[in-house]
Amino acid sequence: MSLSNPTQLLLRNADLLKADAPLVVNCPDSGLISELVAINAHQNISCYNVNYAEHQALSKKFSALDCQFSAHYQSTQLHDLVIIYFPKSKKEFNFLLAMLTPIISDNGIILVVGENKGGVKSAAKLSKEHVVRCDKVDSARHCLLVEAIFNNQRREFNLDSWFEQFSVEIAATTITVASLPGVFSNGELDKGTRLLLENLPKSINGKVLDFGCGAGVIGSYVKKRYQGTNIEMLDVNALAIASAKRTLTLNGLEGKVFASDSLSNVSGQYNTVISNPPFHQGIKTNYHATESFLKGIKGHIAKNGSLTIVANNFLRYAPIIKAEIAEPQLLINSQGFAIHHCQKQ
Repeated sequence: MSLSNPTQLLLRNADLLKADAPLVVNCPDSGLISELVAINAHQNISCYNVNYAEHQALSKKFSALDCQFSAHYQSTQLHDLVIIYFPKSKKEFNFLLAMLTPIISDNGIILVVGENKGGVKSAAKLSKEHVVRCDKVDSARHCLLVEAIFNNQRREFNLDSWFEQFSVEIAATTITVASLPGVFSNGELDKGTRLLLENLPKSINGKVLDFGCGAGVIGSYVKKRYQGTNIEMLDVNALAIASAKRTLTLNGLEGKVFASDSLSNVSGQYNTVISNPPFHQGIKTNYHATESFLKGIKGHIAKNGSLTIVANNFLRYAPIIKAEIAEPQLLINSQGFAIHHCQKQ
């Protein structure tokens, strides 16, 4: 089994993993949990993941453990050890710390691990409000492990206070967007999504899927502009799902928002599929999710239904669309982005 570099760094410091009630946050590897189970035979171990695929993998393998997937981790017990895999953004790390401090026991230990280029070196500075000290423990494989001691200052966590809002106005249609830290395009509309919304098909009706919805910009905009559409949105990230639901509510719109690992929880067919698909996993470039989506979505597009996606223009998605669905049309290539559109025959 291949283990990530941060997990390998943790495992070579196994003496730090002994605890009465450990909590592991955003662990991508079952190998670490197996080691925790071996070290802590009582199995009073909890896992919290905002990534649905990682959550599913852990909850299926360790069904006896408390595994949570949500925008807000909650527990009735206090954890004497919290292991955090440093997230893709510093804002999200601050969010996680604020969320977790109410459930850390007095003088509890916080271990933070991550890749150097991912920002883990800033963990000490970012956590100073919540800890009495934060020290480097080990480094290897371009990763860093730090240990902090909780300062026992518990503050009530209010999820609502972490949403950022901004407005989007395109073609005389305006929506308000809410997004939590770590969600794509947090606090502002990205160029690719704006270009996509400016070049949508003239007519959209029926059942619509927003794949990789993020904060729900595309699905909410389509629902408001094209009245009568039935919107569904999916994402792999719990913070994105919470954001998309909030965006719908802010605009007085109705729609279905659900978690899915690519198309794992998708059923039925759609008249229109629209997406600004992800090509990053954490800080790394990863095309697998989008390529898997393009290869599998045909079965979920109704006859004469369409697919419209925006992508960086260096990404070679057009040949995949042609091979798997239909000959794509390049609607526009501008500002480093290309919009591909095809119709299933």
